[in-house]
Amino acid sequence: MVESAVENVDVRPVNKKENRALFERREKIQPKKARGDFRRLKWIIMAVTLTIYYVTPWIRWDRGEGAPDQAVLVDFARERFYFFLIELWPQEVYYITGLLIIAAVSLFLVTALFGRAWCGYSCPQTVWTDLFIFVERLIEGDRNARLKLDKAPMSMSKLTKRVTKHAIWLLIGVLTGGAWVFYFADAPTLLVDLFTLEAAVIAYASVATLTATTYVFGGLMREQVCTYMCPWPRIQGAMVGDESLTVTYHGARGEPRGPHKKGQSWENRGHCIDCNQCVAVCPMGIDIRDGLQMECITCALCIDACNDVMDKIDLPRGLISYDTYAGQFDGNPEKKLKVRLIRPRTIAYGAILAFVGAIMLFTLLNRSILDVNVIRDRNPLFVTLSDGSIRNGYTVKILNKLHEVRKYHVEVTGSAGLQSWFQKEGPKDHTMIVTVPGDSVSSVKLFVSIPAANLKSKSTDLDVTVVDRETGETDTQNTSFKGPEK
Repeated sequence: MVESAVENVDVRPVNKKENRALFERREKIQPKKARGDFRRLKWIIMAVTLTIYYVTPWIRWDRGEGAPDQAVLVDFARERFYFFLIELWPQEVYYITGLLIIAAVSLFLVTALFGRAWCGYSCPQTVWTDLFIFVERLIEGDRNARLKLDKAPMSMSKLTKRVTKHAIWLLIGVLTGGAWVFYFADAPTLLVDLFTLEAAVIAYASVATLTATTYVFGGLMREQVCTYMCPWPRIQGAMVGDESLTVTYHGARGEPRGPHKKGQSWENRGHCIDCNQCVAVCPMGIDIRDGLQMECITCALCIDACNDVMDKIDLPRGLISYDTYAGQFDGNPEKKLKVRLIRPRTIAYGAILAFVGAIMLFTLLNRSILDVNVIRDRNPLFVTLSDGSIRNGYTVKILNKLHEVRKYHVEVTGSAGLQSWFQKEGPKDHTMIVTVPGDSVSSVKLFVSIPAANLKSKSTDLDVTVVDRETGETDTQNTSFKGPEK
C-alpha cells in the first residue's frame, strides 16, 4: 500500500514560470477626479478633520498659575492629560477606557446604519490618501495624464514632476508628524526647540516615524492599507445588515448593460452603458457592479460619476446609490428610499452608548478633588515598643487635584487606646496636618500604636480619614494593623 501511494506522487520539478500566474503584480490605481455632492462632502470633511488635527495643539486654555495653558495636552512629565476643562490623572485611566468603548460602539452603530461611512469619509488613511491624490493630480494631471506619464520614458519633465510630487508628499508627512508631537509638549516651545535642534531625541524620532508612515501609507500603499492591513473590512461583514445603507448598483435597472448611441431605444436593455466611469473614479479600483465587496469603503464617488453620466443621457439618477441590501433588487427608478433607523441592533448600540456615556458623565461631574492612598509597611510588620504597645508604620499619599495649596487633617480610628503621629525631624508631630501644594502629591510617614492588651487578633482594621480643612471634603481608606499571634 505504501509503495503504490509513493508511486502516485508527482515528483516533477517545479516550474517557476508556471507559478508566476498565482501571484498577480499590483497595478497602480489612478482614480479619476469625481464631481458631485459626495465629492464635495468629502472635501468638507477632509478640510474639517485636517484643520482639527493641525490646529488643536495651538489652542490656548487658561488653567491658572503654574499649569500648562495648552487646551489639549498629554503631559508625560506631569503625568496628566489635559482636555480643555478636564484634567485626568493616571489614577483616572478608566475615563480613557470609557472613551475607547464609546468610540468602538459608535463605529458599530454608524456601520449598522450607513455601512463603512467611517472608512469612506473620516478614516485618517482615507483623508490623507485623498490629500496625496489631490497633490498628485495637481502636479501630474488627471487620470489619463497620469496613466500616460506612467508609461512614458524618463525625461526631464517627468523627473521634475515626480520629484516635486514626492517632495510635497514628504512635506505633508513632516507636518503630520510635527503636529502629532505637539500634542505631547507645549507647541510653541517645542516648535522652537525642533528648529534649534534642542528638542529631545524622541521628538525627532516620532516626527521621522510618522513622516515615513504617512508618506508610505498615503502616497505609496494607499488602497493596500485598507485591503491587507486594516482588520475593519473583515469585521464590517458582521456589522452590516439587510437594512444598512451601502453603496449599491441596481442591477435590475442596469442590466443587461452595453454601449448606447444617441437615438437608440432603451427597450430590452438596461440603463448601464458600460462606460466604466464608476470604476475610473474608485480609489480602491473595484467595480461596484460586482456587488458588495470587502474593498469597498463606501466613499460614494461612483455615485457621483454615475449620476453625471445619467444626466448626460437623460436618464433618472440613482443607478448607483445608497440603498439597503433588501431594497437593491428593486428596479423602480421612482422608488423612495426607506431606511429604518430604529431596529434591535441600533437600539442595542444606542443603549450601550447611553449607559457608558451616563456613567462617565456622572463620575466626571462627581469626581473628587482629593485622592488618598495608604500603604502599610511590610518590613517589619510591627514593632514592640518599650511600654509593650505595638506600632505599625504607614505611608500616606495625598493627591491634591486643585491648582492651589491645601491643608488636610488626618485622623486614624479603629481601636481603643490608639495613638497616631507623623514622623518628622524632632519630636513626634501629633497635629496630623499635611500641607499639599496645588496639583501635586505629598507623602507623609504615619505611625500608629495600640496597647497589646487591646489587640484581639493579629490583624485589626483601621480607617485613615483625610479631611480638607477648607472645603470639608473627605476621603477614607481602610487598612490593617498587624500584631503578634494571640
